[in-house]
Amino acid sequence: MPESRIRPAGAVGSSGLRIALIGTRGVPAKYGGFETCVEEVGSRLASLGHDVTVYCRSSSETSPDEYLGMRLIHLPSIRRRSLETLSHTGLSVNHLLWNRTDVAIVFNAANAPWLPVIRAAGIPVATHVDGLEWKRAKWGKIGKRYYRSVEALAVRWSDALIADAKGIQAYYRERFDASTEYLAYGAPILDDAGSEKVREIGLEPSEYHLVVARLEPENHVHLIVDGYRRSSARLPLVIVGTAPYAPAYIEKIRSLADDRVRFLGGVWDQKLLDQLYANALVYWHGHSVGGTNPSLLRAIGAGAATNAFDVDFNSEVLGDAGRYFAESEDVVRLVEAAERDRQDCETRGLLAREAAGRYDWDDVALRYETLCYELHDRGRRPGRRRAVTAPTIAAPSTSAAAR
Repeated sequence: MPESRIRPAGAVGSSGLRIALIGTRGVPAKYGGFETCVEEVGSRLASLGHDVTVYCRSSSETSPDEYLGMRLIHLPSIRRRSLETLSHTGLSVNHLLWNRTDVAIVFNAANAPWLPVIRAAGIPVATHVDGLEWKRAKWGKIGKRYYRSVEALAVRWSDALIADAKGIQAYYRERFDASTEYLAYGAPILDDAGSEKVREIGLEPSEYHLVVARLEPENHVHLIVDGYRRSSARLPLVIVGTAPYAPAYIEKIRSLADDRVRFLGGVWDQKLLDQLYANALVYWHGHSVGGTNPSLLRAIGAGAATNAFDVDFNSEVLGDAGRYFAESEDVVRLVEAAERDRQDCETRGLLAREAAGRYDWDDVALRYETLCYELHDRGRRPGRRRAVTAPTIAAPSTSAAAR
């Protein structure tokens, strides 16, 4: 965890809380937004003096019992796309019943069927709802129907709801008339990332386009590759990312690429990943359904000029610093414009860095802490979600990636 501006523990309450973070793949963060949030927020809550337990999915790798001050519990899951999350969370909730905490935060509305069990144990619980998961192409009709239904269950059975994007907040308000706590992710600020690792893999600063994403249809990597291939681009397109359940889609992307496209696969070297963001001419962000995305925030924190898929989640973060695309023809135009006008890319990179100042992990952690104290101190009323509000934190001064 970077040097923190968080105040000492005890400023909100006289003692720390026991806090469980449930429903993700766990930490160290090597997958997506929820895992990044757990690592960044959980480590900061631990530094504030709270007893933080993170439930992690078992893997073939060495599984530490502690990480950045957080206690880790490793449990198995059923390795099928439709059952992996729910089965692991069920085992985690069973463990929680025998090792109770003061508060639980459940990530992903897909885990809503387990919420009544947590509540019945007398543990106040907040659910961090996902983006519009039912829009993801990987789910069939039954999966999409399930995700629509668990949204309603999360509203009914949670003591508080957390949204990481204003667009998600608006969705829950309009569809369910439900209030949510807006707790956006943080944007790591990379002041001097360097370039030696980028050069080691044969790239030069400002001489490549970059995509960092899970290779899934709703991240529109195919659209970016298709538009890039049809352009007159001179600089290579570098793609960082993998996907556990998308071999057909990955093959489609590769079939659209030409010899100017470089596939790096998953990049686990954080320093290399930071340098890839910081030295790209343009970062291309095709995500469309997942709310505020850590990869986008890491890109703007690195000062990368960013072209993003045209949805509210992305324009909420980028504003005027971004350029937007919806079709491959847009990508053709934007690729050629970027290579033609380097000064515009540099200017937009500076604007992106300014936008990153609105997203600070220290402030996010403080708001999570306040929410946890509110949940613990007020308790809950049986059968209904309490209106628990995290206070507004003053805007901070300007001071990980899908894989």
